[in-house]
Amino acid sequence: MTTALALLAGAFTAAWLVPPVLHRIDLRRRDPILLIVIWFVSMTGVLLAVAAAVLVLLLPDHGPTGLLLAALHQCWSAVQHGSPPRVEETAGVIGTALLAAFTCRLLVVSVRGLRRRARRWQANLSVLRMVARPTSDTADILWLAHERPLAFSMSGRPGVVVATEGLTRHLAPEAVAAVVAHERAHLSGRHHLLVAAADALHTVLPFVPLFRAAPRAIRELVELAADMAAVRICGPAAVHSALLKVTRHDLPGTALAMAQDAVELRLARIRHGTVPPGRLRQTVLCGLAGTTVTVLPFLTALGILLGIAVVTCPLAG
Repeated sequence: MTTALALLAGAFTAAWLVPPVLHRIDLRRRDPILLIVIWFVSMTGVLLAVAAAVLVLLLPDHGPTGLLLAALHQCWSAVQHGSPPRVEETAGVIGTALLAAFTCRLLVVSVRGLRRRARRWQANLSVLRMVARPTSDTADILWLAHERPLAFSMSGRPGVVVATEGLTRHLAPEAVAAVVAHERAHLSGRHHLLVAAADALHTVLPFVPLFRAAPRAIRELVELAADMAAVRICGPAAVHSALLKVTRHDLPGTALAMAQDAVELRLARIRHGTVPPGRLRQTVLCGLAGTTVTVLPFLTALGILLGIAVVTCPLAG
């Protein structure tokens, strides 16, 4: 029972303390892809810690956990049997039921969300194809006869970029290329799916700070990531010019658009001149950061258990 409570405490600590830490990070300087990984892996670590707590309650003698702690401290046996086995079994059954309910709820919300997005995508795409002007050299772009400089991307099979002819009238060619590169980065990076996943987790667990803060953070970070991809292709000046001139109005609800979220932050990042990391360095950092935040709830739980063992040692002696 104590091990399970320690795991729950570790999950609770990560879920409440990780968001303030992530919000203090200067997004003008940090790699947005790394931060996207940290957000999602943090949520995964919290869920794994809760699942591990339920599993520990169901395992006979709590599996290897009790033996490990007994080896670390001779007086652990006094803590290990601090609650009646029947209470632990009941708690395990209740925890399993709650975990199953959460899983079912997450699946239902995710499937409904995907179906809703697919219906909207089909409806919007049907209308857009009727009024848009495709070109042979840019088959993935639908051009609309509209004066406002506007562009957005819509996920699907295949995903499409929708742009208005106002882009070519109000923006320089390199800025138009930056807009297109930005929207194509959304599609290639599966950013729509990342936003949908964050929204689904928030819908299921809106009372947990980590899950409540994730959707807005992910929306900002995918825009920064798309900017970073556009900067690689077109240069910072073109992306900066595009952000200043592209409008953010008249967008479908399921679309991601260049001027939709965190525009001032993104302009500040470009002015700051942050250089995107190389692929190898980015992969290594994502792996290290992902591992760290995944085990954070478990390390917290281990610290709690060791603290209990130290505190209860005089009682055992």
